[in-house]
This record gives sequence, C-alpha cells and structure tokens, in this order.
Amino acid sequence: MSTEPPPPGRGDAPVSAHGGEPRHGQPPPGGEPPGGSPPYGTPPAHGGGPYDSGGPYGEGGGPYGGDGPPGGGPYGPGGPYDGSTDPLAGMPPLADSGKRVLARIIDMILVGIVVWLLSWAFHTLQYDVEATKVDTGKSLGQSVIAAVLYTAYDAILISRTGQTYGKRLLNMRVANLDDGSNPSLQASLIRAAVLWLPFAFCCACVWTAICGGWSFFDRPYKQGLHDKAARTVEVSTVG
Repeated sequence: MSTEPPPPGRGDAPVSAHGGEPRHGQPPPGGEPPGGSPPYGTPPAHGGGPYDSGGPYGEGGGPYGGDGPPGGGPYGPGGPYDGSTDPLAGMPPLADSGKRVLARIIDMILVGIVVWLLSWAFHTLQYDVEATKVDTGKSLGQSVIAAVLYTAYDAILISRTGQTYGKRLLNMRVANLDDGSNPSLQASLIRAAVLWLPFAFCCACVWTAICGGWSFFDRPYKQGLHDKAARTVEVSTVG
C-alpha cells in the first residue's frame, strides 16, 4: 500500500460514496457557490414563483399585482364602470314612462302622415277592391318607406339635440347613460333601428308595446330595449 500523501487540493474535498466528485448540494472547494448557500441562489424574500407577492411584478400577485393592470382600467378604481358613482349623478330625473309613450305616439303620427303621402305619391299603397268595400293594405314598398323615414327621423334628431318633436313637446330628451351627453349618430342609428325596423316590417303594434313598454318595468334606469342596445336613457328637461 502506498503511503504517499494525496495530491494538493483534494485532501479536504467531500466525496460521494462512489468516490471522486463532490456530493450534490455541497459547495465546491474554495468556498460557497455564487448567490448564497442553497444550490439555486438566494430565494425571493417572500417566497414563491414569479407571479406571487415576492415575484418580479411586486406585491399583490400576478404580473400586474393585486390591483389589475396599471391605472386600474375601465373596471378598476376610478373607471366609469367601477360602481363607485351613479352614472346618473348630477343629471336630471328620468323621464316618466307614460310621457315617453305619448311622445312616441306623436312622432308616429307626424312621420306616419309623411309615409302615407309618399306611399300614395309613389303608388306603393295596396288596394283590395271588392264589390262592397275597398281595403287598403301595406305593401313592401310602403314598409321600406316607413323604415327609412322613421329611422332617419329618430336618428338624426336624437344625435343633434337628443330630442324628437314629440320629446320636445313633452320636455324630455335622450342622453348617454355614462355621461349625459347627446348620443352619437352611430348610437342613435342603433337605437332607432331596434325601435323602428320591426315596427315597419312585421309587428308594429306588438313590437311597439314590448320595446317601449319595457321602460315601465326596467330598473334602475327605466330603459326600453332600444335604450339598452344604445346605452341611453331618457331624462326630463324641466325641474
């Protein structure tokens, strides 16, 4: 057996049971590994992965922390839909549903007269002549004229002033739900289309009752179905 000493630098190195190499988890000769004693360096101060409270995104967890995207976004603190303020705060009171129905009847009569005159001028009225009576029906041409006139009348006036003639007579106007301003032309077109297209083509009485009558039961903003589609409300212009 040799009595020579081991080579320099190897005498103090810990070896595994199989010999030769440092055991896993032990520092190499000459000191500890960079970053601290654990094999993967110093752990985060609060522990966990990159999306928890100690990760690179800061307190609160997740890449944006606990408060969501920077600035809160439209659904965070201070956003228009965070529920912290009433969208109608500072606006006039909501219009009475009965007056809304009356205003719509006035508008229907005003535009209906023009529709009938144009239908007569363009020969789009439909007649059913019998021996004892003459029935006047509604043709497709008359429906198209009605759809165009009612939609244009409502959309143009609402986008300009928030009022049709019927609403002006009864002191009310249409306003955006979020800020009370007059609806844009796009929003006014959506609102008018939902209200008047079914009225003109298929189910005038039934659709008018459903769409307009919805405001009698809707809470808290007394919206008709057309208001919901355009995110609008009707408010009083007096008191």
